[in-house]
Amino acid sequence: MRFGFSVLFVLCLQLSADATEIANGQTALISLPAGDEARLFYEGKEIPMLRHPADPAKKIALIPVGYRTAPGEKALHRLTPEGDTLLPLRIIDGGYPSETLQVQPSKVKPNPEQQKRVSREYSEAMKIYGNFTPTRYWTAPFAMPMQSDVTSDFGTARLFNGSLKSFHSGTDFRATPGTPVDAVNDGVVVLAKERYYAGNSVLIDHGEGLYSCYYHLSRINVKVGDRVIKGEQVGLSGSTGRVTGPHLHFAVMVQGVQVDPMQLLTTLNTLFEDAGSSRLAASREADAE
Repeated sequence: MRFGFSVLFVLCLQLSADATEIANGQTALISLPAGDEARLFYEGKEIPMLRHPADPAKKIALIPVGYRTAPGEKALHRLTPEGDTLLPLRIIDGGYPSETLQVQPSKVKPNPEQQKRVSREYSEAMKIYGNFTPTRYWTAPFAMPMQSDVTSDFGTARLFNGSLKSFHSGTDFRATPGTPVDAVNDGVVVLAKERYYAGNSVLIDHGEGLYSCYYHLSRINVKVGDRVIKGEQVGLSGSTGRVTGPHLHFAVMVQGVQVDPMQLLTTLNTLFEDAGSSRLAASREADAE
């Protein structure tokens, strides 16, 4: 993970004029009082306001920033009956590394029939990611899909076979074929099939616009419509699809935007840690009275 920090800023009645910084490809998180009725907009799109997972006195909003977003000054629009307040948001360069990879030539330049398949699979996936399930399926912190070393971080610029330029849209975990792959949290399986680039794939809807993705599996253990719980085995690692060797490619989508999965999960888990710290402090204050 290129950035080992979570981005959290709190909106109160008195708003800071200082811009919050977030790297391209990462997710900013905003916390507001539960009773705040403001609506938030970013780049012309309304940002859903969600229940805080651990503190009923607050609600949250996730702001996914696309990988190809150019560095510069942006703004969130906080809309209330009293007017529109601009909240500065500074996009900084993620400083991602680059690498060169060699794969099967057909995975770089698909023939016309293969290209049609790629287009169908892309449209299918984007339709899924465009769905906003109002139900939140998870109630606890997120886990990793496996306990293993990360071999390639999100955002790495890639050159395939010296010609195709792309970027790494997830996090790769070292995994020999047959290593169990677990759901990172509770959710519903919305795709479980073999695909051209991603190989055997599982997509899980965690609710409220959040999806997790598990690619290149050697075996799929779930089917569409299955309810899964955190830690449940969804498949086994492999080397299907466009790969240079066996591994797990893990990715997340937030409101249809692909973002750094490790940074997002760290940010979401911080909400539980902060709430626990607040309850502990409140308990100590009560004991002292």
